[in-house]
Amino acid sequence: MTAQATEVVRLLTVRGETLAVAESLTGGLVAAEITSVPGASKVFRGSVTAYATALKHELLGVDPVLLAQRGAVDPQVAGQMAAGVRKALGADWGIATTGVAGPDPQDGQPVGTVFVAVDGHLTVRPGCAGGGKVEALRLNGSRAEIRMESVRSVLAVLLERLAGEQTGNERAQDTERNGGF
Repeated sequence: MTAQATEVVRLLTVRGETLAVAESLTGGLVAAEITSVPGASKVFRGSVTAYATALKHELLGVDPVLLAQRGAVDPQVAGQMAAGVRKALGADWGIATTGVAGPDPQDGQPVGTVFVAVDGHLTVRPGCAGGGKVEALRLNGSRAEIRMESVRSVLAVLLERLAGEQTGNERAQDTERNGGF
């Protein structure tokens, strides 16, 4: 259990929101990280490990033309995976990972090419960062290192989105909880 996963669960709990995960190259590691946190059952809806390209369309609704033209390792595919799992599992937030952990290139992409995505509700509150975000990564290291860095990165992007949407009351709770002013 990492501090990132703990913070994700805490923020979602405070907000009364839920999370769903779509994974490819991480093969369930993101879901395992989230569910290692005590209390995760309050916020975690579930996950889909769509390792096979066809399952990205069949289970997550990724555009089959996009998959045929660009392959599974693509920023739009990552974004559609996050939106698809969010919809399929009825969650407030969806996150996704797709990429190449090695040992060989895939879909014309070199080892270490990774895309992580977050899809959340669109808010109308001033100053809120709603909607989706995809981040492109170029990672070095072993297969295991690339996969673990992908987990860390998708949680970081989600935390960035969640922190950007904190209401005044949530910020006050954070400040009080952390002994600040």
